[in-house]
Amino acid sequence: MSVLAECPICRRKQSVKNRFCQCGEDLVKARRSNRVRFWIDHHLPGGKQKRVLVGYSIDEAKASDGKRKSQKAEGRILDVIKDNKIRFEALAKWYLQLSTVTSLRSCWRIKIALRRFCEVFGSRLVSEMLPPDIEEYQQMRLKEGKARATIDQEVGAAKAVIYKAFQAKKLNFTVVSAFKEVHKLLSPGGNTRGFVLTKEQYDNLYSHLPDYLKPIVATAYYTGMRRGEILGLTWNRVDLKNRLITLRAEDTKTKQARIVPICSNLAEMLANLPSRIHSADTVNYLFGYKGKPVRKDIRGGLTSACEKSGIPYGRYKGMTFHDLRHTFNTNMRRSGVPEGVIMKMTGHRTRTMFDRYDHPNLDDAHKAVETMQSFLLSVDQMLTKTKKGKTTSKR
Repeated sequence: MSVLAECPICRRKQSVKNRFCQCGEDLVKARRSNRVRFWIDHHLPGGKQKRVLVGYSIDEAKASDGKRKSQKAEGRILDVIKDNKIRFEALAKWYLQLSTVTSLRSCWRIKIALRRFCEVFGSRLVSEMLPPDIEEYQQMRLKEGKARATIDQEVGAAKAVIYKAFQAKKLNFTVVSAFKEVHKLLSPGGNTRGFVLTKEQYDNLYSHLPDYLKPIVATAYYTGMRRGEILGLTWNRVDLKNRLITLRAEDTKTKQARIVPICSNLAEMLANLPSRIHSADTVNYLFGYKGKPVRKDIRGGLTSACEKSGIPYGRYKGMTFHDLRHTFNTNMRRSGVPEGVIMKMTGHRTRTMFDRYDHPNLDDAHKAVETMQSFLLSVDQMLTKTKKGKTTSKR
C-alpha cells in the first residue's frame, strides 16, 4: 500500500517524496497551493489492485492508507469493495424513495430522467461505469435528436444518485470521481431563453385566450410570478384593498417568502373573479374552471391561443408560460425601475452585493408597478397613433 501524489499539470501519479515531476512542475509549491491530489494504492482480495482518490490533504491520504493497512492486518474485507455488486437501477430506486427527493416539485422530472438513463445503465454495476461510457451515452442521445439541456438533465440526475449514495456511505469516492469527470454538453448560460412578448403580441394573445386563462396570464404578465405560485394562490393571501399578494416560503421555488404588489389594472381584474371555487380541501383558490380550481397543466389553452395569434409556441421554437416572467422583468427594466427593486419583487437571489447596498420598500414596489403600467399605456398610445397614421396615408 502507498500514497501517491498527482501532478496538477500532467496528471501523473508518483511518489510523495518527489520534489519535481517529470514534466518539470514543482510539486512542493503545488502542494502548498492545494493543487496536488493524493491517491492511495492497495490490493483487494484476489490480488486485484485498487487506486482510490482521497483529496487534496496528504494527512487524510496517510490516514486512509493506515486504515486499510489495519483492515488487511486484521484479515477483514476492505470496505471499498462493497459497491462492486451494486447496480445503478437499485441505487436509482433507493434515491427516488428518499423524502428529500419525493418532496421536490421537480420529482416527476427526475423520475423521467432516471428512467431514460436506466434504459442503458440500469443493469450495469456502478463500479464498472466509466467516464467514456457516460460520454458515449451523451453522444447517443444527441444522435437521437435530443436537446443538450435534456441530456444534461438525465446525466445530472444520475450524478445526483451517485453523490447521495456516496454521502450515505453506499459507495466509495472512486465511483464519484468517475461521474465528476463527465462534463455538461450545454455551456453555462447556453440555454438562456430570450423570448419577450411585445405589448402588441401580448394584447393579441390575450384576446384569443379562453376566459378562465385570461386572469392567469395577466397575473404572470403584470407580476412576474411563476406558474406554480400563481395557480396555488388562495384568497386569504390576496389583499385587493392594499393591492398586495403575500407568498409564503412554501409557495415559492426559492423557499423564501415575499410580498408582490399588483397594479390597479390587475387588481380590478382579480376583483371580478368569483370569491369561492369549490375544491375537495375547501381551500378558496383564485383561479378556476367550471367551478373547480385550475391546478393542472394549462398548455392546451395557451398553445391554442398562440396559434390563433400567430405566436410560435414551445420551449425551443417560441414562447412558453414562463416567458411571461421574462417579459415582466424586461418591461420593468425598460420602465426605468431599479434592478434591486425588480429582484425583490421577483424573488431572484443573485447579485448579492447589489442587494446588500439596496433596500427597496413597499412604496418603491408600488411605484414600480404603476411606472410599468404607465409605460405600457404609452406603448398603446403610440401603436394607436401609428395605425391612424397608416390609415390616413392610404386615403
